[in-house]
Amino acid sequence: MTHPPTDQDLLAPPPGPLAALHERLERAATGADAPDVHYRTLDSAIGGLLVAATERGVVRVAFEREAEDAVLQSLADRIGARVLRTPARLDPAARWFEAYLAGARDPFPLPLDTRLARGFRLTVLDRLRAVPFGQRVTYAELAARADAPRAVRAVGTACATNPLPLVIPCHRVTRSDGTTGAYLGGAETKVRLLALESTGRLPA
Repeated sequence: MTHPPTDQDLLAPPPGPLAALHERLERAATGADAPDVHYRTLDSAIGGLLVAATERGVVRVAFEREAEDAVLQSLADRIGARVLRTPARLDPAARWFEAYLAGARDPFPLPLDTRLARGFRLTVLDRLRAVPFGQRVTYAELAARADAPRAVRAVGTACATNPLPLVIPCHRVTRSDGTTGAYLGGAETKVRLLALESTGRLPA
């Protein structure tokens, strides 16, 4: 995700021994010494992504069209004020997104922290995780799977506020009339992701 230099970027250690020391400190920041949230940005085949994680697992995935500062502030407000850019700590997540966007079906288990969704929204996300790669479900069908067949609009809200898009596949939810519907990453991105899962290739 491209963004203008922040104070944190300007204070980043220069290449060389200081950068190596910083990387070692990042790896050592675990347990009681860990920040509340680790994050990094990725240049992916669908544009920039911000990936954030706690000690439990990946907690937030944000698209380039989302305001990075607002995403980080929300994480600080809802999880904890100590938010640290630690690219190396999120290398496994980066590999997951790279593999998925190259057409891999469920690349490997990725630990998740779903604390940003609660109540019915969390129930919807749990049902979404059971929708297989390459398959689609309508909002109405997903509402029925969540034992709330009349809550179609609430299901749409749960998908629109999914904190873990791609990993929890809200892009697999479409309208009953066959149209793809809205998507936080943009309607075109949703179409491309559905094509990826249908053909094994991400269209240009």
